[in-house]
Amino acid sequence: MKDLFLLVLQCTCCTTSEVPDGKAQRKRRGIAGIFSILLLLTFSTIPVLAQNDTRISGTITNENGEAIPGVSIRIKENARIGTVTDVNGKYELSVPKEYVGSKLVISYVGYNTEELDIANQTTINVKLLPNIETLGEIVVVGYGTQQKKDITGAVATISSENLNQGAVTNPLQQIAGRAAGVNVSQTGSEPGSAPSVRIRGITSLIGGNDPLVVVDGIQGNMDLLNQVPPNEIESIDILKDASATAIYGSRGAPGVIIVTTKKGKEGKTTVEYSATASADFIPRKLDVLGANEWWEQAQLNGVPASANHGSSTDWYNILTRTGNTQNHTLSFGGGLPTFSYRASVTAILQNGVVLNSSNRKYIARVQATQRALDDKLTLTINLNNAINNTTGSPSSVNRAAFSTNLITNAYLMRPTDPVYNTDGSYYTDPNVFEYFNPYAISQTVVNEGKNSNLFGSLRADLEIVDGLTAGWFGSWRKTDNTWGYFLPAASTVASAINNKGIANITNNRQDEKLMDISLNYQKKAGQHMVNGLAVYEWQNQTYQGNYAQARGFVNDIATYNALQLGDLSRVQPGDMSSYKNDRTLVSFLGRVNYSFADRYLFTVSFRRDGSSVFGKNNKWGNFPSASVAWQLHQESFMAGQKLFDQLKLRAGYGVTGNQQGLYPQNSLSLVGAAGVTYFGGSQITNFTITQNVNEDLRWETRKQANIGIDFALLDSRLSGSIDAFTATTDNLLFNYSVPQPPFPYGTIIANVGSILNKGLELSLSYQLIKTDNTTLTLAGNVSLLRNEVLELSGSINGVPLNTDYVSWGPNSFLIKGKPIGTFFILQHTGKTENNAETVADRDGNGIIDQGVRSPDRAYAGNALPTHTYAFTPTLKHKNLDVTMVWRGSGGNKIYNGLRQNLSLMENIGKANVLKSAVADGIYTTQYGSDLWLENGSYLRLDNVTVGYTIRSASLKYIDHLRIALTANNLALITRYSGVDPELNVSGGNGFGGDNGIYPRTRSIALGLNVVFK
Repeated sequence: MKDLFLLVLQCTCCTTSEVPDGKAQRKRRGIAGIFSILLLLTFSTIPVLAQNDTRISGTITNENGEAIPGVSIRIKENARIGTVTDVNGKYELSVPKEYVGSKLVISYVGYNTEELDIANQTTINVKLLPNIETLGEIVVVGYGTQQKKDITGAVATISSENLNQGAVTNPLQQIAGRAAGVNVSQTGSEPGSAPSVRIRGITSLIGGNDPLVVVDGIQGNMDLLNQVPPNEIESIDILKDASATAIYGSRGAPGVIIVTTKKGKEGKTTVEYSATASADFIPRKLDVLGANEWWEQAQLNGVPASANHGSSTDWYNILTRTGNTQNHTLSFGGGLPTFSYRASVTAILQNGVVLNSSNRKYIARVQATQRALDDKLTLTINLNNAINNTTGSPSSVNRAAFSTNLITNAYLMRPTDPVYNTDGSYYTDPNVFEYFNPYAISQTVVNEGKNSNLFGSLRADLEIVDGLTAGWFGSWRKTDNTWGYFLPAASTVASAINNKGIANITNNRQDEKLMDISLNYQKKAGQHMVNGLAVYEWQNQTYQGNYAQARGFVNDIATYNALQLGDLSRVQPGDMSSYKNDRTLVSFLGRVNYSFADRYLFTVSFRRDGSSVFGKNNKWGNFPSASVAWQLHQESFMAGQKLFDQLKLRAGYGVTGNQQGLYPQNSLSLVGAAGVTYFGGSQITNFTITQNVNEDLRWETRKQANIGIDFALLDSRLSGSIDAFTATTDNLLFNYSVPQPPFPYGTIIANVGSILNKGLELSLSYQLIKTDNTTLTLAGNVSLLRNEVLELSGSINGVPLNTDYVSWGPNSFLIKGKPIGTFFILQHTGKTENNAETVADRDGNGIIDQGVRSPDRAYAGNALPTHTYAFTPTLKHKNLDVTMVWRGSGGNKIYNGLRQNLSLMENIGKANVLKSAVADGIYTTQYGSDLWLENGSYLRLDNVTVGYTIRSASLKYIDHLRIALTANNLALITRYSGVDPELNVSGGNGFGGDNGIYPRTRSIALGLNVVFK
C-alpha cells in the first residue's frame, strides 16, 4: 500500500510540474492520479528518491530549436526512474547515486532516440532529430495528407516495399492479404480480369459495393486501377471507417482506395527498368471419367452403343495450355530545386491457359511539378494513357438447362466423342439436344475487346500568406470501349447454325470531368495546431453508347467488322440500340484537424452533396463525421513504464452515402419500345412504360462507429492496431416488386430496408530478429465480420412492400434477421430404390414444397465468409530478402452446382460425369439440396518471393539491380471439392454458387529490376 501511495503521489506531482495551475489542469491532475493507480496493475512501482540523489535538468528541442513537450527521459538501467518534458520542453530528474554512471535515454515518437552519459553532468540539453521512417511516414487521406501519428480514423497504409510481387497485372493483387478488413478475392485467372475488393463487408444490395478509387487526386471506379502501372505505385492508402471516408460524401460508403504514384525527385536523373516473366499452370481440375470408365458406366445405365463413338478425347487437355505473363516497365525521372518530373511506359502481356484467351495492356504516363514565385506556387501535371486489347474465352455458352464458360463445358463432353469428323470438319452429334463442340468454339468464335482510357490532371497550389494556401484541381478522363463478337455456323452452336452466323458490336464511351477549388489553412501556436480545409467540387459524367447485331452471313471473312453483310430480313427487335445520358455532382466540404500538445487529436468534417440522379425531393444530402485520438503514451503518468513505446486510442463516427447502383434516369418515369404491330397496312412500334417514377429516390446512408487502438511495444519491435466497428446501411436501394395498379410498371427502385455489419480487426507485426545484417518480421491480420439483413419491407406512396424473403442465388436468400445470402435449403436424406434423390419432409405432410418460404427448407449457413486472415512474414539478410503471403477465409458455404450437374448418372448418355458420381450412385434428382452445399473455407499460400540485390562499385552504369523469383498460388488447403473455393463474394445476386470458373492458375515468375546511375 505504501508503494501504491508513493506512485500516485509522484505521477500527480509530475503532472503538476509540467502545466500551469488552472481548473482544467487540476482536472488533468485528477485523471493522471486515477490512471496511475490503474497502471500500477501492470507496471512496477517507482522507488522513493533519496535526499542525496543527483538532480539533472535541461531542455529538449526539435531540429528547428522548438521545445518538445511530452518527451520521455529515463535511466537506461532502470526504466522506472524517469519523467517527461513540460510545455516548454523542460525537465528535471533526480538520479539515485547508484545510477550516476549510467546513461540517460531520451525518446519521443517520430524522433531518433538519444543515449547520453549522466556522469558529472547536472544540465543536459538535447536536440532531437526526426526519424525518417516514422515521422516522415505520410498517409494520404481525402483531399490531403497527414502524418501517420496524427491519424484519428481507421486507415491502412501499404508502402511500395510491402506490396505483393510477381507477375502482377492489377494493383489489387499487390494488396491481397496486406490490410485487415480489406478482402481481395480473385475468381479465376482470365487475362484482363481484375480481382474484386470489399472493405468491411457488404454495404449494399444493388447500390454497389466497390470502393471509390482515387489516383493522384483523380476519382473514378475500379476500372481506374487498370490504368495504374503496378511498378509505378509509391503507396496505397485505404480509408475504412466513416470518419475517414465521409469527406467523400455520397460515394464513400464502400470505402476509399487512394493510390499515390511515384514522383520525380530533386537530384540527378534516374533511369529504371523492371521486368517480370512468368509461366502459368493449372494446378487443379475436376476428376471426370476417362473413355473406358465412361463406357463401362454408360452400359450399366442402359446407354445404347450408338453413343460410343470410339474415341478417347481429353477435352480439358486440348482446350488448355501453359500460359505466360510478361510485365515490362521503363521509367525515368529527375529534378532541380524548382522542377521535377517522372515518366514511364509499361507493357503487360498475358496469354491465358485457355486457348485464344489473352490480354495486351500498354500504359504511358508522365508527371511533372514546377515551383515558381519563390516556391509559393506549385504546379503539378499528370497525363496517363492506357490501351487494352483483350481476346476473351466465351464466358456464357448455352447447353440444355445449363450455361457456363467454355472451359467448364470440357468437363461435360463425352470422352468417346472425337474432335473432328472424318472429312476434317468439327464433330457434332445431332442426336443430342443443343450439342456443340467446345474445341470448335475456341477456334472459330471471335470475342475481342479494345479499350482506350485517357486521363489528365492539373493542380495549382498558391501560398497566399504564411499558413494559407489556395488550390485548384482539374481532371479529365475519357474512356472508349469496343467489344466485338462473332459466332459463326462453324462453331457448331445450334443458334449459330440456324441463323447462319451471328455478329454484334458494343460501343461504350465515358467522358468525366472534375474540378475543385480549395483553401487550406494551417497554424501552430504553442501547444495548439489547427489545420482547416474548405473545398468546392463539381463533377460531370457523360455516358454514350450503341449496340448493333446482324445474322445470316454468306461467309466468315469479315466477322463482326461488316454487319451490313448480314441478312437484313433477319433483323429482330433489340438488334439495334443506343443511349446517351449524364450525371452531375456538386459538393461543398470542409474539414478541421486540431491537436493539443501532440497528444489530443480531433478531426471534424462535413460534406454536402447535390446529385442529379436522385429524385427531385432528395437532390441534396449531408454527410458529417467526427473522430478523436489520444496519444496516451505521451502522458506524464506513462513516463515510468517501459512496456509501451506508443499507445494511441481512437474513436470516430460518421455518415456516408452510396449512389453507385443508380443510373442517371432511375428516378423518372420512362417509356420504351414494346414490340411491333401492324396498323393500316404499316408496321409501327408499340411503346409502354418501362420504369416507375420515384421522386423520393435518394442515396443509401451508412452510419458507422469505430473504436481503435494503435500500439508499439518492446522498443517498437511489436506493433499493431485493433479496431472494432459497427455500421448500419439505411435507405437501402433495391428493385422492389409493386402491384399493378396503382403502379403502371411491376417494379420500382426505392429506398427501403437496412443491413448491419459488425466487425473486429487485428493487425500485428513483430520483429523477431533485428540485427545490423538480419531482420525477421512476422506480420499478419485477422478480420471478424457479422452481417445481418435488418429490414427489407416498408412502403412507398402508401403501398406496402413486403419482401422478407428474396431469392439471391442458388438456394440462398435475403431473409430478415439473417446474413445476406443465407442458404435456406432442402435437406438430403438419401435415395430411392431407383436411385432418385430424397429429401426431408420437415412438416410431415407428404409433399415436398420447394417454394421460397417452404416449411421443408432449413437454414444451412451463408455465402459470406465470417472471418478472413493473412500471415505475411518477411526475412532480410544482407542483400537477400524473402517474403510470404498466406491468406485465407472461412465461415461460408458454397453451393456446388457444377458438381450437381456432373453427378447425375441420367446424364451419362449425353455428357460425362465425375468419378465421385459413380460412388454416389444418384441417377436423378428433382431438388437442389444440401448434398451439394460445401464448406468454403480455405488457406492459400498466395505469394512467395525470394530476391537478391546486387550493389557493386564495379558496375559502372548500374546503381543496383535486383533479381527475384516469385511463386503465386503455390498451395491450397481446403475441403471444397470444386476447382477453387475463392469465388464471387461480392454480395450481388447469384453469389455463393459455383457453376464453373475460368481456371485459377499457379505461376512461377522471374523478375529483374535495374536502377541505372
